[in-house]
Amino acid sequence: MTTGDTAVNTPMSRVSQALDNLRGFVIVMVVAFHSVTAYMASQPASPARFDAPPFDWLAHPIVDSDRWLGFDLFGAFVFLHLMQLMFFLSGLFVVPAMMRKRTATFLRDRVVRLGIPFLFGVFVLMPVAYFPAYRVTAVDSTWPAFWSHWTALPLWPSGPNWFLWVVLALNVAALGIFGVAPRAVKQLGRFAARATGHPERFFVCLVIVSALAYFPLATRFQPWQWLELGPFQIQPSLAPQYAVYFIAGLAIGASDMDRGLLGSEGVLARRWAVWLAGAVATFIMWLVPAALITKGYDAAVPGLRIAREAALVLFAASACFAWVAIALRFAAERRCILSSISDNAYGIYLFHYVFVIWTQYALLPYSMPAFVKGAIALGVTFALSWAVSAGVSRVPLGARLLQGVRRASIAKDRSSAKGLSAQLGLSE
Repeated sequence: MTTGDTAVNTPMSRVSQALDNLRGFVIVMVVAFHSVTAYMASQPASPARFDAPPFDWLAHPIVDSDRWLGFDLFGAFVFLHLMQLMFFLSGLFVVPAMMRKRTATFLRDRVVRLGIPFLFGVFVLMPVAYFPAYRVTAVDSTWPAFWSHWTALPLWPSGPNWFLWVVLALNVAALGIFGVAPRAVKQLGRFAARATGHPERFFVCLVIVSALAYFPLATRFQPWQWLELGPFQIQPSLAPQYAVYFIAGLAIGASDMDRGLLGSEGVLARRWAVWLAGAVATFIMWLVPAALITKGYDAAVPGLRIAREAALVLFAASACFAWVAIALRFAAERRCILSSISDNAYGIYLFHYVFVIWTQYALLPYSMPAFVKGAIALGVTFALSWAVSAGVSRVPLGARLLQGVRRASIAKDRSSAKGLSAQLGLSE
């Protein structure tokens, strides 16, 4: 998913192409995660009443009786790192874009590309998306009855759209910081450049900083807890981590990505198997204490919660490095399907939640293996959201909001990054 202007048919470097393909893969994972949540074994026994706090239907819009434990493992694997990866990817081209554009232009573009879809998603799409969550427990299942209950809620559910306002806030914050302290660009770029041949150094710094950001709030909030203020929702324990990963993307984007840490022939790409093994190992490190805590052993075994939270930090960083390394190693060429998905990634993300919940709702009367239902939900959701995104993008305004002229922008941003590297003394 991108947030910059785009254009098609502009040649891309191997690094940019790998990141483009990775964006397409990430959006598939997002849709897959939401498609199977109704069929996780850890789901509540019955759907939550729509008007009853703490409004558990926000996390579980549809509760199906057909379930599979494998979806819980997949869901945990995705939940613990995918948003960190999305924030990292969102930060990569921010610095070059700020250097290429005037401050007012950069701010206007971000507000248009992020703010307008956020408002549309929250105030138009989300009522439609959550209507089935109301119907499963409602006495009067009509739209007017739903609307009266919806408007009486003490919050306005934003669904996955929360990501858009947070990214917009981080972009505005980055613009403000660099406006006040422009030398911060130089420091970020130099820091990332020093890790070019030693990605483990960047990894260690990322783990330490994200741990310092995560642990204080993790003592009070669980990772799946949310705070809401109207349509603005956030996970308080994970929000600082998201900011750290966004800044990590800023740092790498402030250097020459083609020859820096993300170089397609660099150490990170060559050691993809090591990073993948590390991601699997750290996920198991998280899974063991998490399972014991679920079974109630945390009172008898001291330190389980600390071990779980430490493993979460390690796993998030390891998994992000693994996916980036795999993309640089195996997806640095144009892949037609992934490129098409990436072109429509923003629109797929914006529209998919409507189709996810309605498809899961439509499958409720039918008894079949949970794996089959999850596959149907994923296939239907992805096909429809992809088609809608492509259709909306044929309209000039839709193309401006969902696709813009992305590839030309990436090429320009990469060129700006090279020029920036020269200005900062980071190029050889």
